[in-house]
Amino acid sequence: MKIAIAGTGYVGLSNAVLLAQNNEVVALDIDPRKVELINQRISPIEDKEITEFFQTKELRLKATLDKKEAYEGAEYIVIATPTDYDPVTNYFNTKSIESVIEDVLAINPKATIVIRSTIPIGYTERIKEQFEYERIFFVPEFLREGKALYDSLYPSRIIVGEKSTRAEIFANLLRDGAFKETIPILYTNNTEAEAIKLFANTYLAMRVAFFNELDTFAESKGLSTQEIIEGICLDPRIGNYYNNPSFGYGGYCLPKDTKQLLANYTLENIPQKLMEAIVESNTLRKEYIVHRILERKPKKVGIYRLIMKAGSDNFRSSAIFDIMDMLRPFTKLIIYEPVAKEDEIDGIPITTDLQELTECDIIVANRMEKPLEPFKEKVYTRDIFNEN
Repeated sequence: MKIAIAGTGYVGLSNAVLLAQNNEVVALDIDPRKVELINQRISPIEDKEITEFFQTKELRLKATLDKKEAYEGAEYIVIATPTDYDPVTNYFNTKSIESVIEDVLAINPKATIVIRSTIPIGYTERIKEQFEYERIFFVPEFLREGKALYDSLYPSRIIVGEKSTRAEIFANLLRDGAFKETIPILYTNNTEAEAIKLFANTYLAMRVAFFNELDTFAESKGLSTQEIIEGICLDPRIGNYYNNPSFGYGGYCLPKDTKQLLANYTLENIPQKLMEAIVESNTLRKEYIVHRILERKPKKVGIYRLIMKAGSDNFRSSAIFDIMDMLRPFTKLIIYEPVAKEDEIDGIPITTDLQELTECDIIVANRMEKPLEPFKEKVYTRDIFNEN
């Protein structure tokens, strides 16, 4: 069948590649450069599996700037446009989703619309009423940046926010494109599916915050963070995973999803303490990191990479930006970022020559990587296990 994908970020492009193994897929984007790259089978995002698929697989995939070309004749239209968190409204900005729905209803009013963008709890049912259109349901994604196609090929689960034949068909489309043989599939209502997405990501943020506060305690007391983490994670109820300290959770999902879930609580006067503490803990962690750096009275600080984690090319909401903002009134800064396209960011110079960081008193690195080994005596990091 023909399937249209609106948006070619890491969610949209990984979905497009997955589904194009067995279906005709047309991916719509507003960026001519991304469309051209996809049609040349060059991945516009950093993703090992997408690059490999583009080089080795026969995919029925076309990218376009033309809405009609994308939507006409498509049985399913997948919305994967960005929904950034708006701190003014305390809500996700869902205008891009509504714009797609308007276009779909004008061009192909018989299509089934699948929302894969992250949205507030209760959004899908509201939007169905607003547009008086029933053929819309939510399917949350659980993808890592840099590993989006891998996570689509080997999903931990498939959650579908509708109990219907069309929902089962779409779940089977995802399952048929995957390499994993046994995949749990759960059919819920839309609002429960939305809650699953936000609560899952907030739990992950809570885990990050927990191990970061553990590390804050250990570093402050001169204790071994590694030994403490290894000891407590031997408890099978806790598990030895997702426990590497950092400068704070960041990236595209966790910061905005935790704030949106907190907003759902506060706007509806639902009692909570933990959700608020998770968000506040992340801010406190970054303030603590800055305090530890400034204790050394550096005249110049090098920032090693703006990306949130290894294997990604995405700077969005990286914790290091808040670190830089707090450091800049007190010391000179220079950023090493080999994939940056600018010479500076917010007035801070950017270099692609790692040797320039040798002039710095401290090199700040959220994640320790091999290129830093020659300068490790200058490096300040809280990376204990050399993993994301």
